[in-house]
Amino acid sequence: MNSPQPAAATTTSPSPLQARSRRKRSLALLAAVVAVGAIAFALYDWLVASHYEHTDNAYVQGNIVQITPQAGGTVMAIAADDTDFVRAGSTLVQLDPADARVALAQAEAGLAQAVRQARTLYANNETLAAQVRLRQADATRAQADIERAQAEVARAQDDARRRQQLASAGAVSTEEMNHAQTQLTAARTQLAAAQAAAGAAQAGIAAAREQLASNRSLTQGVDVQQHPSVLASAGKLREAWLASRRMQLLAPVDGYVARRSVQLGQRVAAGSPLMAIVPLKEVWVDANFKENQLRNLRLGQPATLTADLYGKKVQYRGTVAGMGVGTGAAFALLPAQNATGNWIKVVQRVPVRIALEPQQVAEHPLRVGLSMNVEVDTRQQDGASLAEAPRNAPLTQTRVFDQLEDGADAEVSRIIQDNLGKS
Repeated sequence: MNSPQPAAATTTSPSPLQARSRRKRSLALLAAVVAVGAIAFALYDWLVASHYEHTDNAYVQGNIVQITPQAGGTVMAIAADDTDFVRAGSTLVQLDPADARVALAQAEAGLAQAVRQARTLYANNETLAAQVRLRQADATRAQADIERAQAEVARAQDDARRRQQLASAGAVSTEEMNHAQTQLTAARTQLAAAQAAAGAAQAGIAAAREQLASNRSLTQGVDVQQHPSVLASAGKLREAWLASRRMQLLAPVDGYVARRSVQLGQRVAAGSPLMAIVPLKEVWVDANFKENQLRNLRLGQPATLTADLYGKKVQYRGTVAGMGVGTGAAFALLPAQNATGNWIKVVQRVPVRIALEPQQVAEHPLRVGLSMNVEVDTRQQDGASLAEAPRNAPLTQTRVFDQLEDGADAEVSRIIQDNLGKS
């Protein structure tokens, strides 16, 4: 008995006309989607993206304050190490103060000696004035001696003349005549001696007056405290005082210690770098934009930044604070020589400084050199592209070193008063 055969399956394939129609509809739909996407992208680029400039070639920058000694010495103590936080005015390194103390003692002795020498100059004024008066008295006595000698010569001449007249008449002996001549000669000799003494007295007066004028020129118009030699010695004392205070190296700002190279017992010279302090609360970002991105960048424009350290969950708000005046290649150690050999055009970049909000930096600290992503909103176009006015205040400053000279003036005044000789 034969089993019944199943009926053959019947399938209907689309006709070529239907397939072409379906393909056209798919292509039209795809074209529409592409067109809508292109229009949407064009609108986004025109309305949104064209008003923003973005770069990931940006890095955190900050001040790196070098700690260098102002005077040489041997390191006796190191009070801070890498990664330590230090306050402004705290001691970082202590140098051996022995040499500075010796120099300070010598400067103090030099000031005391200068004060006493100046006092001597002022005292010599009275002594030299007294010598002038004494020489004038000697000259007066010499003039009186001349007058007496002249009178004696006149008397001796009269005696000799009378005796000569009497001798011609034989009334006076030759011996008496010779005696009168001898008296005349002696009177003339005495007159010459008196005149010589008067000349010496006048020369003495001139010399004494010259000495007095010379000494007065060293003291005229100033007192002992303001005498040039005293002021010079006081300046050396202040210099030695500062050198003794500079044996302690102080932190000029608050920050974190980095790059410590100083070692205990090391002999350091003035100006040699020992460590650095980085104030992380005062960092900024240098964003290196391409040259074709600079046309719409202006000072004061807002910026949004993200750090690779925190990711996109932390966004920093910033402001364009300045733009570089040259490309990185222009200020490189070995700038490119594009006028020689084969040349390939390379798009240049210009650093743009982005200032950060201090509160955000305090909440989410950054480190120098970290990578950043920067997006600048360029819709605000009323700012300048370069700074147009100089700063009206210091960029940064410290008052730590102002106190180093405290006490020097008091020490100078004490030494001067101790050596003035006044009760």
